[in-house]
Amino acid sequence: MTSMAAYDAVIIGGGHNGLVCAFYLARAGMKVRICERRSVVGGAAVTEEFHPGFRNSLASYTVSLLNPHVIADMKLKEYGLRFLQRPISNFLPTEDGRYLKVGGGLERTQQEFQKFSDHDAERLPGYYTRLEAVADVLRDLSLKTPPNPRAGIKGAMTAASQVWPALRGGAILHQDLLDLFTKSARGFLDAWFESDPVKAAFGFDGVVGNYASPDTPGSAYVLLHHVFGEVDGVKGAWGHAIGGMGAITQAMQTACLEAGVEISLDAPVRTVNAECNGASGIVLESGEEIGAKRVVANVNPKLLYTKLIDSGALDQEFYKRMKGWRCESGTFRMNVALSELPDFSCLPGKTVSEHHQCGILIAPTLDYMDRAFIDAKRDGWSQKPIVEMLIPSTMDDSLAPEGEHVASLFCQQFSPELPEGRSWDDEKESVADHIIDTITEYAPNFKDAILGRMVLSPKDLEEKFGLIGGDIFHGAMSLDQLWAARPALGYGDYRGALRGLYHCGAGAHPGGGVTGLPGRNAAREILRDARLPFPGS
Repeated sequence: MTSMAAYDAVIIGGGHNGLVCAFYLARAGMKVRICERRSVVGGAAVTEEFHPGFRNSLASYTVSLLNPHVIADMKLKEYGLRFLQRPISNFLPTEDGRYLKVGGGLERTQQEFQKFSDHDAERLPGYYTRLEAVADVLRDLSLKTPPNPRAGIKGAMTAASQVWPALRGGAILHQDLLDLFTKSARGFLDAWFESDPVKAAFGFDGVVGNYASPDTPGSAYVLLHHVFGEVDGVKGAWGHAIGGMGAITQAMQTACLEAGVEISLDAPVRTVNAECNGASGIVLESGEEIGAKRVVANVNPKLLYTKLIDSGALDQEFYKRMKGWRCESGTFRMNVALSELPDFSCLPGKTVSEHHQCGILIAPTLDYMDRAFIDAKRDGWSQKPIVEMLIPSTMDDSLAPEGEHVASLFCQQFSPELPEGRSWDDEKESVADHIIDTITEYAPNFKDAILGRMVLSPKDLEEKFGLIGGDIFHGAMSLDQLWAARPALGYGDYRGALRGLYHCGAGAHPGGGVTGLPGRNAAREILRDARLPFPGS
């Protein structure tokens, strides 16, 4: 027998979206409790010591997409959150010993492009303008609740209102939207540029967190998903949160506590209580039963519906959809303690320079990225992996001892499941060695500079952070798993498959990344159902 509803809402998971949702609900007057399985809030957005004296953002590692409404409403800057913008966006060493820098202003990027192609330098302003027009449509869409096809005329009207900004944009915008949602990253970029390094610098965004080739149809959308953020009002910029990504979620925790949210740590959830087709609370692994009028899930939909809810309580077609929910981002994460900065053969120097303060891309061509995916599909991991390296200690001296550094390595492509019965537990250290050797080909001092490392295979990401299949997005960002179909048609409006059950995590619209928008949007719908005003800007 479930206990009486002690809470207006109980939230499963204290990741950033759960914190955001809890804050808005509590501000509206609800009694809210968060249950987090780990001993710290933040989910994948945490900062922890991984080697004596060295701290880093363990999983999520860079900031751009965090929504300005969330920052303002939660007063995160008043709680000490500070951002620094990268001086440039990316640094890409090439296989022939040259390099390309992207960012730092249009004219400067054009000058960089001229090293490889005058044509591409001339095309760049138009590319930025056209991409920004599409990004504006997505920014607007990301703030809205997707339509529910089961709502009949009301759902159709909602859909029409949301696509209207795109429809009124004219033929060029219509074509760009169609291309970005259907084409491969290569197909889209080939229409704009001719140089391999230029296409690689942009094409990386089409595969980051995406277990796919740049030749995969739909990968152009993932390219776009990573450009509609901003840092301190600068659209498309990327930056660093002082203190790491955990500084964001610690500030969110403070905002929640001041709003009256109750937060329980070391409180993993065993099951969601489902009675009379409705969610009436949860049971923790400890055996504690928590009654609630609403259960709000900030976990991967596959985890929620196949692990935490009895399948007999669900529509069987929906249950099959959730069993088939694709979770694969091809991700392998490493955190590395360094005695000195990497000294790149193409741009020598071990003192802090702008190319150490941006995203360093080991992915020199789209063909290189394609081979990485093919290797992973065949062998489980890439012989020539794609690596984005960030060295946040070049901007934030709180993360490492003086004169030393930490590096985040976001690596692809790596299959969630290895073939032939092989285990990530057995292979992850040798794979980590291979990744380090790959970087050392471009920065010969890198391997010898390593003082310690933390290795997170796809299996580790699942076990430590609840990222099923190691998927950083709580579900692949493919066309069949977006907008009104995230996580399924009829359930894209944040309302779950049981009465009183809601989705507020990255498995809901608008998807992955540290945006806070699934949490904010879900809170708005929960309060609408409760006939309470939404306290957001």
